[in-house]
Amino acid sequence: MGAAAALVVAAALAGCGTTTYFAGRTLPPSGLTKRVLITIQNPSSTASGTLQFVDANYDIRFVYNSTSTNSQFSISGYADKLPTTIQNLPEEQLGVVYSSGSGDLTPIDYSKEQSSKSVTGLNGLSASVFVTRNQSYVFAASQSSRVLTVVDRTSSISYPLNLPGVNSVSVNPGGSVALAFVQNSNYVYYPRQLTATETISYSGGSANWPKGAVDCQPLSGPGWCLFQMLGSDGNPLTFDRPVKAVFSADGGTAYVLNCGPECGGSTASISTLPVAPLIYLQGQHSGSLPTQSTLNSSTIAIPGGASNALVDSTTLYVVGQKNTGGYWGGNLTTVNLATNKISLPAVSISDGAPGAASRMILADDDTLWIGMTRCTSGLRANSNLAYGCLTMFNTSTNAVTLMPYNGDATGIAAITGMHKIYTAEGGQIYIYSTASGIALDNQYVTVTGTAYDVAYMDAYSDTNNTVY
Repeated sequence: MGAAAALVVAAALAGCGTTTYFAGRTLPPSGLTKRVLITIQNPSSTASGTLQFVDANYDIRFVYNSTSTNSQFSISGYADKLPTTIQNLPEEQLGVVYSSGSGDLTPIDYSKEQSSKSVTGLNGLSASVFVTRNQSYVFAASQSSRVLTVVDRTSSISYPLNLPGVNSVSVNPGGSVALAFVQNSNYVYYPRQLTATETISYSGGSANWPKGAVDCQPLSGPGWCLFQMLGSDGNPLTFDRPVKAVFSADGGTAYVLNCGPECGGSTASISTLPVAPLIYLQGQHSGSLPTQSTLNSSTIAIPGGASNALVDSTTLYVVGQKNTGGYWGGNLTTVNLATNKISLPAVSISDGAPGAASRMILADDDTLWIGMTRCTSGLRANSNLAYGCLTMFNTSTNAVTLMPYNGDATGIAAITGMHKIYTAEGGQIYIYSTASGIALDNQYVTVTGTAYDVAYMDAYSDTNNTVY
């Protein structure tokens, strides 16, 4: 069924009293079924930030067949300082927008196209923040406040767990494990609810905490503790400047990204860990973590660098930067998770800032798209080679295509089923064909202000995300 026909059917169903369009999702007030959400900073001298969305069927920001092209769709009730990243949860008809200017985390109801009350209790600006799919918990890493915050939204309680230097948190798709990472550290931490049998006593102002705990809150009667990862022998597990974790398709394995040289360490690699001992739900964690020697034996060296990764079934795509002649050059390495071996050595892609969070997303036509920042400071730009901040990688042919330079690539949305992607590059919106890599007409989706992130609100799956 064509895009126009699908829209007609959706409208007809709405007219007959049916307000769903697919998978039981509610038809929104705009009547659009293919929407791209855009975070826009400084749209005018009087407005601090807005959330607009466009019609990805026709790549327009106004009603199809309208006589006016000056109208626009926007999320009602939203106004915040410097809206930055979008955690896209289309299966839940939800988006969660973080604003770096205010520190607010605001839920967006996709079905109503309006914002909700911001999440409270985040303890300052967050370098990294996640909401679980069931919306019960929020995990936020605040380097400025020196805490990993756990917000239990069901009980309306916030637990600020002290961890100086914390700047990243990763949460598994099922929302049962959260891992915290500290800048310039070789250790990994995880929060966990205490069980009823874990008693904590206090005397002389010092706490007798469970083994491995580095902080417990509240002090008067802890409900959560933050633990350092310890091996089954009781000794701390040592990594190499870990920055993030991604998780296997079945949720049973965590792949810790060791940033290595990009982050001042020694060797870039991927460390494999079981998820079960790390589950934060009360009484649900089980088993033990491996010893250091076992962890080392399951660690996969990634010579091209490892600062971001994406799991696709039994394949792990790893992105990183390698220093060559004093300049950092971008690389993509493919790992076979069935054998835990590199299946495709590092191939050159867009350069980027070492250790920085790149954007990665799978799209139609067997393509993987990778967005970088500060690509003009890398190896390519300083070696008179073609450069750009956006790369298209064909996962079937291993062909690499660098898109023309449009500025930092800070957002990518895969418009699945329509053979195109939307990007935020250099503060503006661009569209590309996934079949050819050719830039499509974007004149009717450009914005006033600085576009920072994009998300496909009507994607089939919650995996249609980049930062998250």
